[in-house]
Amino acid sequence: MLTSCSDQPGIVAAVSAFLFENRGNIVDIDQHVDQDVGVFFMRVEWEIEGFALKRETLAASLEPLMERFSMKWSLHFSDIVPRAALFVTKENHCFYDLLSRHESGELAMDIPLIVSNREDLRAVADRFDIPFHYFPISPETKSSQEEAEIALLREHRVELLVLARYMQILSARMIAAFPHRIINIHHSFLPAFPGARPYHSAHRRGVKLVGATSHYVTEDLDEGPIIAQGVTAVSHRDAVPDFIRKGRALEQSVLSRAVWLHLNRRTLVHANRTIVFG
Repeated sequence: MLTSCSDQPGIVAAVSAFLFENRGNIVDIDQHVDQDVGVFFMRVEWEIEGFALKRETLAASLEPLMERFSMKWSLHFSDIVPRAALFVTKENHCFYDLLSRHESGELAMDIPLIVSNREDLRAVADRFDIPFHYFPISPETKSSQEEAEIALLREHRVELLVLARYMQILSARMIAAFPHRIINIHHSFLPAFPGARPYHSAHRRGVKLVGATSHYVTEDLDEGPIIAQGVTAVSHRDAVPDFIRKGRALEQSVLSRAVWLHLNRRTLVHANRTIVFG
């Protein structure tokens, strides 16, 4: 269960007492208070085996407690595996990494489909036996193609979109259909080195760190709530291919980390920030 509300005494005690009274064994609990805005955040995980309340009635039973503290809250069951769609274009490093981690069981999600605006990676999808859906996009067709994508995603009950180096800007309509459920990855040079060749620009400037940032997508381009980040050192000995190699490795690890955190319900969004119970 993920909760947030105005900070006040007794929240942890009340939630713990509710679970204890219904024979719930807490296996993980984490909390945080944002002192600047006076908001309390909590993630609590407990065993369902032996719990006195049935799944079907649990939410209704929790309502009075949630209303007492005016909480925003969500309830999740770890044996219900989220369904995710991967969006790709032509770069394959994050795509292969996610598929490999999914195949090994590291990322507990179902991937019913892959969406792309190019055909380049169809063979990779075929190799992993996942249906590949091609939606060519131009300024004239963007709106209608995104409507078709949304319909397809809803048909397959997809709840999470992962942009694995998908080189298209999503419309407000698409973002609104999946609020805080679209995860993107990019290098951490922004805004200093925007454009298609950021590693070349960074190399010319002699930067000493390269990094990657994964975040939820909002209408403000590349400014959504950050989920995970990483950096690694570079030096004058590194050529542009070394920058790219190190940057891609970071993109893989940071994106997979962000997806893992989301799948395991360890993120809470407040305003344009994330609380990450890592």
